[in-house]
Amino acid sequence: MSGAVTQLKDEGSQRQVALAGAIAGLVSRFVIAPLDVIKIRLQLQTHSRPDPLGVRGTTAPVNKGTLGTLQSILREEGLTGLWKGNIPAEALYLTYGSVQFSAYAYISNLLDALPPPYHLPPSANYFIGGAAAGACATTATYPLDLLRTRFAAQGKDRVYASILASVRHIAEHEGPSGFFRGLGAGVSQIVPYMGLFFASYEGLKPVLASSATMLPFGTSDALAGTIASVVSKTAVYPLDTTRKRLQVQGPMRARYVHGNIPIYKGVLSTVATIWKHEGRRGLYRGLTVSLMKAAPASAVTMWTYERAMALLLALDATWSEK
Repeated sequence: MSGAVTQLKDEGSQRQVALAGAIAGLVSRFVIAPLDVIKIRLQLQTHSRPDPLGVRGTTAPVNKGTLGTLQSILREEGLTGLWKGNIPAEALYLTYGSVQFSAYAYISNLLDALPPPYHLPPSANYFIGGAAAGACATTATYPLDLLRTRFAAQGKDRVYASILASVRHIAEHEGPSGFFRGLGAGVSQIVPYMGLFFASYEGLKPVLASSATMLPFGTSDALAGTIASVVSKTAVYPLDTTRKRLQVQGPMRARYVHGNIPIYKGVLSTVATIWKHEGRRGLYRGLTVSLMKAAPASAVTMWTYERAMALLLALDATWSEK
């Protein structure tokens, strides 16, 4: 096993990996929050022209792409509208980053320890470790993801007065399962996404790092994260749209900024309904801004993770010398 193979999972203790992952998640979320809100609004826009879902007569806005959605939010809700759902999102990214990197390090080390003939090639280890880590992190943080989506879906009129009020309302009217609407789509999406992401990232990182045209300031980490994210996100994007549509189901469905969202039940049924009424475009609505978000988010996440880990290791070494 080469040194490049084990850089992510063996460069620090579990505590250091968790802390570095949490820091990376927080910084990444702060940077891409406005793009995330725009993406969610586009994903929840169910109608296309002509109007197959009967949007006429509703107050649901029709946004034309990323810039149109941005202008609409700024005009109707002000600058703060771009950070709706940021508190649960920050908690989501903080927890998700910590769980994801910790699980990846732990699972990858377990796979590395498999004896022959069960020992897997590095690419398989990366994929399985990334997929399993993504599934663990998604399940553990899903209620926060759902809250993030519901707050980002609110227009000028607030659906929930506060985070606590939203938790109480969901618990009372939808029960515990209400916090996990769309989890099947989330796990179905994240398993191949994180598997492809970590496999691509770990494969690209040593290649870019040893390139003849050395990139400054450790940006090979960021570039590897960007390329890996774009490839992975495009492959699984329809499931991301499906997850968002399912997350806003429930008694408050008609009160979101896109109040014409149909009733969906189940992952396959949702995919089939979107395909039938909106076509392939409906499944990929918001992909452009999603890639605009995913690229810097992954670049910032991996760059920050590597820098945070280096700092933690340096601090640990300093304390050990004392």
